[in-house]
Amino acid sequence: MSESTIGIIMNGATGRMGYRQHLVRSILAIREQGGVLLEGGTRVQVEPILVGRNEAKLKELADRHGIENYTTDLDAALADDRWQIYADFLVTKARVAAIRKAIAAGKAIYTEKPTAESFEEALELARLAQAAGVKNGVVHDKLYLPGLQKLKRLIDSGFFGRILSVRGEFGYWVFEGDWQSAQRPSWNYRSEDGGGIIVDMFPHWNYVLENLFGRVESVYARAATHIPTRVDENGAEYTATADDAAYAVFELEGGIVAQLNSSWTVRVNRDELVEFQVDGTHGSAVVGLFGCKIQPRNGTPKPTWNPDLADAHNYAGDWLEVPDNDVIENGFKTQWEEFIRHVAEDAPNSFDFLAGARGVQLAEQGLASSESGRRIDLPVVSL
Repeated sequence: MSESTIGIIMNGATGRMGYRQHLVRSILAIREQGGVLLEGGTRVQVEPILVGRNEAKLKELADRHGIENYTTDLDAALADDRWQIYADFLVTKARVAAIRKAIAAGKAIYTEKPTAESFEEALELARLAQAAGVKNGVVHDKLYLPGLQKLKRLIDSGFFGRILSVRGEFGYWVFEGDWQSAQRPSWNYRSEDGGGIIVDMFPHWNYVLENLFGRVESVYARAATHIPTRVDENGAEYTATADDAAYAVFELEGGIVAQLNSSWTVRVNRDELVEFQVDGTHGSAVVGLFGCKIQPRNGTPKPTWNPDLADAHNYAGDWLEVPDNDVIENGFKTQWEEFIRHVAEDAPNSFDFLAGARGVQLAEQGLASSESGRRIDLPVVSL
């Protein structure tokens, strides 16, 4: 069996997502398993170089995980032919400039989302990458979750009949930072620093909806800043200028209506931090990160509304748990393997910069909808 190596520039690997999901659970896990097996039998090993601003932190991570290469000089890494892929886990404000450099250097590019702060910039990146002929991918991690994988199997099998609606609840209480420290960084609550739950979550909702149910054709959203004052990592009080909750209705092709609530100011009363209920003419499902419960048409109870009598029926008992018939690996790792195959042997890749631009468009128009108080139609995005 022949072997080769792909070098990967990991810019921002010292951050929370870059370190936990992309470095440790993806690239190092792939390296530990011996690389990625290609269709022709060749095995491709991965070799990362860590890039960041803090050399001491980079060295500490490199030493901890047996990584030979690290640097604070992104330009030098991009100029080095040993590194074929540029991977970006920076804050959104810094992403566009770095990706432009990577395109100019002719690197294949894999990035977190949102790909840019504006739809115009996101679409420009897609066009620049196409013109340069560089392969590109955007993280679509939620599609690889066990719960959503089960949901996709149900959709593909025709379980729902005609799908009518999708209702989703996402979020949890993020502490204000005064009497208890916050679970998220303070920049998330400052719009001038790229924060806000619409900017964070609507790109996710776009790829979930369009890949499972159909293209998002319109959006009506209401953003809110429920907690106006928070306390940062240094104990200083600051004004929250970004939305911490969003309530939205999306109309999808085929007449499906999706209603999704996203909030960092909600206390969890559900089985998982995110849950979707999908209702169809032949059945329904309630899906989380891992779990998936179904209720077919022939197993649906026949409730009768009577506010004068307590209802003793156990509605939760009418649902069936979908079994774990497959072993589903970490979604970040699985998508990384797919992108490496795309780079190494031109395997299919649907989750490109254009897909990322559609997510930014939805976030941008969601904010515009909230500001104007009207429903906004979304045009088809093309290069």
